[in-house]
Amino acid sequence: MNKAQLVEAIADKMGGRQQAAEAVDHVLDAIVRAVVAGERVSVTGFGSFEKVDRPARYARNPQTGERVRVKKTSVPRFRAGQGFKDLVSGSKKLPRGGEVAVKKAPKGSLTGGASATVKKAAAKKTTAKKTTAVAKKATAKKTVAKKTTATAKKTTAAAKKTAAKKTTATAKKTAAKKAPAKKVTAKKAPAKKSTARKAVAKKTAAR
Repeated sequence: MNKAQLVEAIADKMGGRQQAAEAVDHVLDAIVRAVVAGERVSVTGFGSFEKVDRPARYARNPQTGERVRVKKTSVPRFRAGQGFKDLVSGSKKLPRGGEVAVKKAPKGSLTGGASATVKKAAAKKTTAKKTTAVAKKATAKKTVAKKTTATAKKTTAAAKKTAAKKTTATAKKTAAKKAPAKKVTAKKAPAKKSTARKAVAKKTAAR
């Protein structure tokens, strides 16, 4: 049975040849993608597909008998399930109708698959994007906080300098205004003394 014959065999149960062909393609694609990614695809009662790594080794060419170096490689491997083995060996008989040759897989028995792989990859990418976005936001916040702190410090320093300059200038102006008043008072003092002298002189003359 080839792929076309397999599609024809399930066409009636799938509602048409097109639907059957799509179903077969999706199943095979899911299995291939999962095995290539290193996952194990297990179908209860049927078997499991997995990737096996073969180390580098020496082999012989069957035609010439020459020793050949074989590179390290990976190959797919299928292991039939016990139910499949029993049916093939004849220890169990195939039912005449229905799809009971292979037991229905319980929940969680199917591991891997293209959809699961794609979902996992999408979840990892989404998590990575969210982490990057959060890290960028945190960095931006820290940068803004640093800039704000630096600006505040500069503003405070400038305000202090300005206030100090204004205070100094005001003090100088106040001192300058008060200084002439003291000088004028010092000049007026001799005038009082001369008046006193004139009074003494008058008294003397009267005597």
